[in-house]
Amino acid sequence: MSERPPEPEATRRAAGVTESARANRGWWDRNADEYQVEHGTFLGDDRFVWCPEGLDEVEAELLGPAEELKGKDVLEIGAGAAQCSRWLAAQGARPVALDLSHRQLQHALRIGGSFPLVCADAAVLPFADGSFDLACSAYGALPFVADPRLVLREVRRVLRPGGRFVFSVTHPIRWAFPDEPGPEGLSVSASYFDRTPYVEQDEEGRAVYVEHHRTLGDRVRDVVTSGFRLVDLVEPEWPDWNTSEWGGWSPLRGHLIPGTAIFVCVRD
Repeated sequence: MSERPPEPEATRRAAGVTESARANRGWWDRNADEYQVEHGTFLGDDRFVWCPEGLDEVEAELLGPAEELKGKDVLEIGAGAAQCSRWLAAQGARPVALDLSHRQLQHALRIGGSFPLVCADAAVLPFADGSFDLACSAYGALPFVADPRLVLREVRRVLRPGGRFVFSVTHPIRWAFPDEPGPEGLSVSASYFDRTPYVEQDEEGRAVYVEHHRTLGDRVRDVVTSGFRLVDLVEPEWPDWNTSEWGGWSPLRGHLIPGTAIFVCVRD
């Protein structure tokens, strides 16, 4: 009987672009099956859910009214099993679902859909300039990259003038609190201004999972200096109907502090 590998060590340390991409590709390939089992029901097969709070694009219309999506070329970044792309296709849009993880895209194939699936790094998009009318990312790529400006500049490059990019990430304030859904997650335990990445590493010190923290001001500056105009910043409130927990997200915390920030940006 083989021994189980030891649990990764959680720490805060520097992690660059290459190390972060390699670690996170491996993590998502290893954990895609478990992720889809755990969260697949909440996400649905063909819904566009922005965040653990359950904000749905049907009501939010952050990409614009549903009737105006017909015929639009849309890039979904960090698509996972492409639930959002499947919803977009149902509205008459022409989505392309991109993810770093091959295993996540295998789940997209399992569920089905007639749109393209692309396995690629969001910081090096394999598309020509001005290929898309819209781009979106529901917790995809941006929380996991060492330099989000690389992704933002690539997204701007592949968008047509006037194109909109909407992305959701963990609300920056959450980095000051323990990632726990219960009362222990309500007390500040770290500096909000400490940008040191969260890293899980193996026995030899190799990163196997990385998340990067940016303050709210950092995120705004990233957007603006990458050539976008920020037109809205949405902080979804926790709805009464949502009784589920998702990692550190829970009704208890969600009613008191924001868990998600959604940036609505336009390429002028």
